[in-house]
Amino acid sequence: MSALFFSSFDVTRQAFYRSGLAAAIVNLKPIVPGHVLVIPTRVVPRFADLEQDELASLMASVQHVGRVIERVYGADGLTIACQDGKAAGQTVPHVHFHLLPRKIQGDAFARNDDVYPALERSEGGLVDNLRRVPQPLQVDADEDRKPRTLEDMEKEALWLKTFFDPVEGS
Repeated sequence: MSALFFSSFDVTRQAFYRSGLAAAIVNLKPIVPGHVLVIPTRVVPRFADLEQDELASLMASVQHVGRVIERVYGADGLTIACQDGKAAGQTVPHVHFHLLPRKIQGDAFARNDDVYPALERSEGGLVDNLRRVPQPLQVDADEDRKPRTLEDMEKEALWLKTFFDPVEGS
C-alpha cells in the first residue's frame, strides 16, 4: 500500500478506506464517535483545484463511507462539511470532508447547528497540533479534546476496514 499524506502529514496508518483517487482516515480529535475525514489521495489545497476525476472519486467516496459510518455508529443521519479556504476555517491545505454521524435522540449536540462552531474550533491550531505529535499522524484540534495516540487511531482504522470490501478498503 502506498503512503497517504494529509498535507505533509503521513496518515497511512490512519486510513481505513481507499478507492480510486480518494481515501478515508480516522480523526486525531473527533468531535463525535465516528467523526472521520475523506480526502483526495493527491494533496490538493482547495476544492476548485480538484481535477474532474478526483472530484468524482472524492464525492463517491464521501457517499459510500458516509453510508457505512452511519450504519456502523447507529446514526440517523450525517453532517458532511468542507471548510474550503482560510476564510472558511480551513487550516490544513488539503481538501477534506468531515463526516459526523448524528442521532435524533442522544446526539452530542443539543442544538443541531452547534456542530458548526465545534468544527471551526477543531480546525483552529490544527497544524500546530499535528507538528507536536510524533509522525505519522492525523487531523483535528480543539483544546477541549485530547489527541488520541497513533495506536488508538490505527486500532480504529483497522476496525473500520472490516466494514468495507477488502479491495475497497486497501
